[in-house]
This record gives sequence, structure tokens and C-alpha cells, in this order.
Amino acid sequence: MPDISDQVLSGVDASFSINEIELIDTFTRRRSHLRPLSSHQYPNETLIYYGYIGCAPMYPSVAISLRTLAAYRQSHRTCPRFSIQSQCKTLCYLHDIPYRPYLKMQFSAAYDVFLEILHRINQRLRQALKRDTVNWRMLNTCPACFYKLDDEPALDFEWLVSIDGNNSLKRWDSSIYGTTARSDSRTARSDYWIHADAVDKFENEVKSRQTDLRNDDDWEDEPTDPDHPGAFTCVNRWRNAGPDSRKKMFAVFQESGIFIASCRHRFVLLACDMIRSGELAKYPIAIIDKLLTVYGKNGGCVYDIGCAFSKTLANSTLGPRAHDLGFRMMVGAFHGHAHNRRCQLDWHPMYISGTGHTEGEGCEHIFSASNELARSTRHANRFHRHQAIEEHFAFWDADVETTIQ
Repeated sequence: MPDISDQVLSGVDASFSINEIELIDTFTRRRSHLRPLSSHQYPNETLIYYGYIGCAPMYPSVAISLRTLAAYRQSHRTCPRFSIQSQCKTLCYLHDIPYRPYLKMQFSAAYDVFLEILHRINQRLRQALKRDTVNWRMLNTCPACFYKLDDEPALDFEWLVSIDGNNSLKRWDSSIYGTTARSDSRTARSDYWIHADAVDKFENEVKSRQTDLRNDDDWEDEPTDPDHPGAFTCVNRWRNAGPDSRKKMFAVFQESGIFIASCRHRFVLLACDMIRSGELAKYPIAIIDKLLTVYGKNGGCVYDIGCAFSKTLANSTLGPRAHDLGFRMMVGAFHGHAHNRRCQLDWHPMYISGTGHTEGEGCEHIFSASNELARSTRHANRFHRHQAIEEHFAFWDADVETTIQ
């Protein structure tokens, strides 16, 4: 990085200069006059040459150093509760100035540009390494699960994943304040996400059932279907196994959570938003549709209500395809012990050949960390919420990779 103390560059014939711009670093804050190179057309080109990113696109008056933004990125990834507002307050105390709300907006604008630069660099790296093909990440994110050796013996389950929903990462609907939300055309950058349109095509897959009027605390077994001895619902109490008509969400939330899929080694494979609803059947069906498309036959899927959902899946348009590919639902070890004994004999991985020591609760491990994002995303806009979740999942996968090596 050039030394900005040498503010006048010899031999530079530029049509503009940056006068009295405020340069923010972790431990310093000062005003400076910067001269551009002859090849620079915009102020931000000059700023990034000196190691800063402006807080405005054309005529910035404040710029934040790249190392400050990089330090915040790693701090936020390791401690998701550490928000931009907390970072700005930290800088204010270090610089001995009072905190003002607009400082958060300035930092956020520069941070968005910083992450966009990293994203574009990663895109070029993936292209150079031939890693930009469709579904490359899903096929290669976990070598232990998805890398096959020549002449490798066939397994009972060629791939085994867990799926589950979580409502901690809800997002407040700004319209409840009586104001119109600002339009933001930016979309999620990564391929973790399944788009809402791909999810909604399964919204009519489940036929509506009458609301069960029995006491919610009644743990009586439901009758077993003699034609499908393994396809009984063990406990009526499971709320996410109930009719979709009962899976409501408070109207103040635009997104009511996320639904994800992870491999047995806890790498995040897929995610989708749960929008203004509880854990509807369309979310796991959309996830399974993508999993079958990418991974193919002989797959296993662990879900806390896998016993009940298997019947839902069989009755959907995806059912024949899942059956032909030998797809198998089961219940995770942790949730399985809350099901009755008859259910466990058919659905608990302990009694299913080929599962090994798999607990099937990878999603719960992921949620235990992602729950920390709730404080910084509850009132964010849609793009910033997705951006924070993507950053967290990318760091989680990188951390898991170093753990299992």
C-alpha cells in the first residue's frame, strides 16, 4: 500500500484530486489530500489505490481502510453478534468521538463494496480453476461424502443428508412501521439459496387436512396403515407434522426463518427462506427435489418428522421419482428419542443399516451457531440479511473443513 504521507506524486497530470477527505482506520482518523494516477477516472479508484473504500459512489467525503473492513469481516464471521453498529461504536471510542447513527450507514456502504470486490475476485478464481460449473459446490463441498474412488464398493446410502427448519433468523417487515420499504435490486450472491419461485411450485402439493381437534398434549399413537406398516405418524403432538393450515407466523415478519440441508459432516448444502409461514411441507420438498437432481440415487435424508413427512413426500408429485431413486427418510438420533418405540424401530438411524454412527442432527449444530445472527439481521433489508447468512455459512463450511482434515 503506498504511503499516504507522500500526498503529491511526481509526474502525475490528473484532472481531479481528492481534497480534505476523512480517512478512517482502526486506530487513526485524519483528513488528507490525495492525488490520483493518470489512469484513474473516479475518486474511488484513487482511494482503493491508497487502501481505502469511499462511503459514496462518486464524491465520497469519508473513506474506510481495507484492513479495517477486513478485520470487521473476520470478527463478524467468528462472532455473528458483532454487528456493524457495534463496530462503529468501537471505532468512535478509539477515535474519541461521539457515536452518530449515520456512521453505521457509511460503514455499511463501504462494507458492501468490500464484499462485492471479494465476490468478484472469487468468481474469477473459480473460473480459472474450472470450479464455476453448475452445482460444483454441492458436488465438491464435502469430499468425504461426495468424492467417489474408482472401483469403490457400493454403499447402502450413496449420500446422507439432514434437513430442518429454524425460525431464529426472522426478518421484520418494514411496512408495519407505516412506511414503504426502499427498493433494493441486489440479490443473494451464492448458490446456497433455492429461490422462492422454485419453492412455491410445490405449495399445492399437500392436500389440506382438517384441523385435528384433539388435545395437543395427547400422546396417543395414531392408527397404523396395514398397507404401509412403516408409514405411520407416531405422535400427533409434533407441530411441524401437523396440517399446513396451522403453521402460521406473526404478520410482523416478512421472512419467518430458514430451511436448510447439510451433509453428515455438517457442511451446508442448501437453504431457502420460510416466508410468512411456519415449516410448511413445500420447503423440505423443494430441498429434496434439488438434492435428488444433484446427487441422484440411493440417498438418505434425516428429518425430525421424517416418519410423518415420508407419507407427504410419497403423495407429492416428487414421490414416484424419490421411490425410483431409492430415497429413504429417517428421524435423527436426538429427535428420535422423543418418538415412541414403534417409530424408532422403523425410523431411528440406529436401526437402519448403512447409517453407521450418523446422528442425523447436523442442522441443529449449524443452527446453534447461526442463531447468533438474529440480533444483526432482524431489522436488516432482504439483501443484507442474505449477505450476512451467506458470509456465516461460508465461514462455517471453511471452519468445518479445517476441523475434519
